[in-house]
Amino acid sequence: MEPSERTQKVSWIIIGLIVGAILIRGLFTYYWVGSMGMPDWDYGAVKDVPAESPYGVYDKLPNQQHVRGRGGE
Repeated sequence: MEPSERTQKVSWIIIGLIVGAILIRGLFTYYWVGSMGMPDWDYGAVKDVPAESPYGVYDKLPNQQHVRGRGGE
């Protein structure tokens, strides 16, 4: 076996080990984290606009979002 053939085989073995490690880690994560079903908590409908949240620190806006001027256009 020539040195170039040997280094090529070693390179492919190293690449195979790296790919195998990535696959094993992915499978481990998939089975460990996996879907555990529906959560047992329910917050209901939560408003996601900060000005409409009861816990918001800013005053409510006079118009809805994307409305120009005081009275809207």
